[in-house]
Amino acid sequence: MASTSTPQRPINSGFDAQSTANDVLDGIDLSGKLAIVTGGYSGLGLETVRSLARAGARVIVPARRADAAREAVTGIDGAEVARLDLADLADVRAFARAVLDSGRGVDLLINNAGIMACPETRVGPGWEAQFAVNHLGHHALTNLLWPALARGGARGGARVVAVSSAGHQDSGMRWDDVQFTRGYDKWLAYGQAKTANALFALHLDTLGRPHGVRAFSLHPGGILTPLQRHLAQAEMVDAGWIDEQGNVTNPTFKTPEQGAATQVWAATSPRLADRGGVYCEDCDIAPPAGPAPVGGGLVPGVAAHACDPEQAARLWDLSAELTGLNAFATAGR
Repeated sequence: MASTSTPQRPINSGFDAQSTANDVLDGIDLSGKLAIVTGGYSGLGLETVRSLARAGARVIVPARRADAAREAVTGIDGAEVARLDLADLADVRAFARAVLDSGRGVDLLINNAGIMACPETRVGPGWEAQFAVNHLGHHALTNLLWPALARGGARGGARVVAVSSAGHQDSGMRWDDVQFTRGYDKWLAYGQAKTANALFALHLDTLGRPHGVRAFSLHPGGILTPLQRHLAQAEMVDAGWIDEQGNVTNPTFKTPEQGAATQVWAATSPRLADRGGVYCEDCDIAPPAGPAPVGGGLVPGVAAHACDPEQAARLWDLSAELTGLNAFATAGR
């Protein structure tokens, strides 16, 4: 049973599963703020960029397919596109160097890009692709951007948001085989990567808090977006997500505007000023997850393995070892 001292307690934010990104930004002025939204040219990322720009932020959209990204953000005042492939550390370094060379502070970093349930794929030095793209690439990006984030923190506070998923409940960290070298399961690999997103935010918040930088993770909800591109239609029909004609049949699924709301809320809500490190859902802090239903499945809330400070510190050390990047290596922990 979860401790009553857990920070994972809803705060009655006034928003819910039906709230949109524009709803949570109503009355919030982001003029003068610089945001970076990975994957900000499709699905939830694009809705996030639209809402932040509408609130006055300048938004950088790092994109592996830069031409497609420029077309997607056409007409969004304040959005700019830069090349970034999260699976390529040299590319991550080049993007971060350009941001740092600009001298701008980063106020909001939303690590939104991701892949889900892809066929077994190896990137970099043989890393499993979902762990590499969803987590390691964002670990590298955040650490390389740390000087700009610290500038944002010093001038009023900065936030880093890691987009996790309820899928984290499917797998904790597989410490004995993180890279799935002894047999691949696409859903367990996705679950581990999403657990890594939550643990990353938890430990980054501990490290960043003294510098005015807070971090959060979240489940955006179920939404049909290009994230499902590796799933066959029959698999989604069997899961109860859509019918044979491709129409959404799951009543809990959200629109993209609703799906973007929780990450935008985590990035901007004044209610979270002193509550970093938490996992959120439906525009509120999520409670601890209850037991899985008979026969399996996901439930509301965050699993204990995704909000464990010791595992979060262990993952940070592993990620620093794999990428060679730790902005806090000389700062002590």
